[in-house]
Amino acid sequence: MVKVMGVVNLTPDSFSDGGRFLAPDAALAHARALIAQGADILDLGAESTRPGAEPVSAGDEIARLVPLIEAIRATSAVTLSVDTMKPEVARAALAAGADIWNDVTALGFSDEAPAIAAELGCGVVLMHMQGEPRTMQADPRYDDVVAEVAAFLNVRAEVAMAAGVARDKIWLDPGIGFGKRLEHNLALLAHMDVLVALGFPVLLGVSRKRFIAAVDLAAELAEARGPGSLAAALAGVQAGVAALRVHDVAETVQALKVWEAINRAR
Repeated sequence: MVKVMGVVNLTPDSFSDGGRFLAPDAALAHARALIAQGADILDLGAESTRPGAEPVSAGDEIARLVPLIEAIRATSAVTLSVDTMKPEVARAALAAGADIWNDVTALGFSDEAPAIAAELGCGVVLMHMQGEPRTMQADPRYDDVVAEVAAFLNVRAEVAMAAGVARDKIWLDPGIGFGKRLEHNLALLAHMDVLVALGFPVLLGVSRKRFIAAVDLAAELAEARGPGSLAAALAGVQAGVAALRVHDVAETVQALKVWEAINRAR
């Protein structure tokens, strides 16, 4: 069964739900609700990576993340992922009880990141992003987006393993919407099997992404992109992705149950 990763944004400015769960009590209630809905993993982020987002200090990230991790761990053994590019934040989150380091820079934010990931011994998600959050959507260009993203992720996996990260700890993420135009996102989704063929589990994050609004102009608001999110997610499932990063956990869990039931009936 494909794993479902539920998103918990501890930020004032994330593209979909910025500010809703910034308060500790609200964040914890949301995390517990996602667990009840069937999330296998919770992805906790304290710095927005939406287009144009401004950086957050490591101290602020840690102050937002650690109390929530400790509060979740007090009552649940659910797998916890921390969405950060900063090694010091990852270290603090892992010490508090997190299990996975989800890095939009594929351990490229600092030279010591791969070695720190190896030292921590945690699961690591390596994501592709052209540029940085503040500028990534300014003018993204590729000659062959599928080949270039696959090559980048393969190289970053090799770098991680050379630093001592175990192969079975590595996940790949194509970074849908991160420095990519509509045609780039669609090409990646149409050829997700190329990334799956690299031999690492693939995490796919398409939930409420802006490319859906480019396909359906009626979905300008992020909350209106649920059906498109499910369509794109199931395309990834068909290609063999291992996990889906989503905002709408209950809906995704139901879609996967029906998908699996249909496949069993074949």
